[in-house]
Amino acid sequence: MPVRTAGRAVAVAAAATLLTLCVTACGALTTSSNSAASASPSSSAASATAVDPAVLAALPARLEADGTTITVGDPAVKNVIHVYEDPRCPICKRFEAAAAGQLATLAKAGKIKIQYTLASFLDQNLHGNGSKKAANALRAALEQGKFPSYHAVLYENQPEETVDGFNDASLLKLAGTVGGLRGTAFDTAVKTQKYGDFVTKSEQAFVTSGASGTPTVKINGKLLESADFQKLFESTTFAALLKAKGIG
Repeated sequence: MPVRTAGRAVAVAAAATLLTLCVTACGALTTSSNSAASASPSSSAASATAVDPAVLAALPARLEADGTTITVGDPAVKNVIHVYEDPRCPICKRFEAAAAGQLATLAKAGKIKIQYTLASFLDQNLHGNGSKKAANALRAALEQGKFPSYHAVLYENQPEETVDGFNDASLLKLAGTVGGLRGTAFDTAVKTQKYGDFVTKSEQAFVTSGASGTPTVKINGKLLESADFQKLFESTTFAALLKAKGIG
């Protein structure tokens, strides 16, 4: 299996299909400082895209029939923002910081639905189990009706990429900040890796999707280009970006 990246490409044969930011901003197999990946969005973009916990709590979420795609928002809505993420990927954290609030608001308004495919290749690249454990915990949160809120909490509190900090203790501690999530069912699912099969299948779905790195974003099946990512990270809100594409 080719090594996939959350940042600087290791297998350059796939570089043509990677978003430029995913190729250049951080290194999945390096320990160098990832200044581009860790930089915050501009203050104007950050303030415009803050995530409202009440909006997140109101969003429905479900597992699709394929057994791997998690849909947030009204499943009947036609406009789809499909996000491919690895929980340990720092550029995914940067994407969430820039876009999550806008996406949640648009989903609540019925203008879009958000679909997630959870990858876990960084565990292989960097060693450890943090991506798998986080993906399992997110699946457990879905079962409890808390996926949108917990997903936001995990990215807001993401450990350094090379630390492998998503372990049972940290995942349970973070879950304690999401009202109504902690309980015997959730805690047991986290500790026993109950949804390990989902994690494996979700990683395979990421591989077969053609995505070569994370984050990869598709808007109604069309890849979000690197130039749009750059605008998003610098100043443009996701709502404005979608409006320019006739959505919202």
